[in-house]
Amino acid sequence: MTHQPHAPAHLTEIADGVHAYIQPDGGWCLNNAGLVTTGGRPALIDTAATETRTRALADAIARVTPHPPRYVVNTHPHGDHTFGNRLFADDAVIIAHEATRAEMDLAGLHLTGLWPQVHWGDVGVELPSLTFRDPITLHLGDTPAHLMHLGTAHTTNDTVVWLPRQRVLFTGDVVMSGTTPFCLTGSVTGSLAVIDRLRALDPAVVVSGHGPVGGPELLDTTADYLHHIRRLAADGIAAGLTPLQTAREAGPGPFAHLLDSERLVPNLHRAYAEAHGAPPGHPLDIAELFSQMVDFHGGLPACTA
Repeated sequence: MTHQPHAPAHLTEIADGVHAYIQPDGGWCLNNAGLVTTGGRPALIDTAATETRTRALADAIARVTPHPPRYVVNTHPHGDHTFGNRLFADDAVIIAHEATRAEMDLAGLHLTGLWPQVHWGDVGVELPSLTFRDPITLHLGDTPAHLMHLGTAHTTNDTVVWLPRQRVLFTGDVVMSGTTPFCLTGSVTGSLAVIDRLRALDPAVVVSGHGPVGGPELLDTTADYLHHIRRLAADGIAAGLTPLQTAREAGPGPFAHLLDSERLVPNLHRAYAEAHGAPPGHPLDIAELFSQMVDFHGGLPACTA
């Protein structure tokens, strides 16, 4: 599926005091965020990739609450969800899984080097000041927000945010909406296990890391894609093909409607590794896999952050 002209980013109330910030079209580095305003001490779930986009997020927040975010939750370490931290750090406690903080520190601004044509602006790595290992709960007025790491999925250290009273689930990039899932540093098998646990929560509204707000069908679509990847990997291994060869033979197939289908290549590498016994999150050569993805795509994928 090709990228279409983008609609403006927008903040939408999806439950009483709960908002989703959606950045169309949801492709590379155009992530979603969340805002919970109950209790007068807002919590922001993820930031944005560039200075301009983060300032637009801050302006949208100011239009619905006079209070700046008191908490910022990073769902995982990738820069499109974290580079904007610094614009909120004077007022907010930044919270993440302990391994997210470590990975952010290690990765630095590496993402900016992948797309040097993007106007990143004054971004940086503002590390979380509060980390957790076991689940924790933010009490935002009468709204409990459960922060949970349920296993290796999109990365080894994803956090989901579950609001049981509103039955709203913020998944980060564990789940995608209209966009191809991505397990380069995580796990295909692990993602499926985490999605099963998310399904058991029985959410009514699902805000994925990229793409439009939906319901539990977003869990099903992501799982269907990942099962497809496992089947392709099994067939490719049986035929003696490399992941790149398998990707070229198969193409996007029934998931051609999803954005950024070139992620098929690293996803297959991950599935191959797991089929050969690698544990979830086992380190792969990220630079090589990204290079193969670019080769498969016929050039650098579009990033319009």
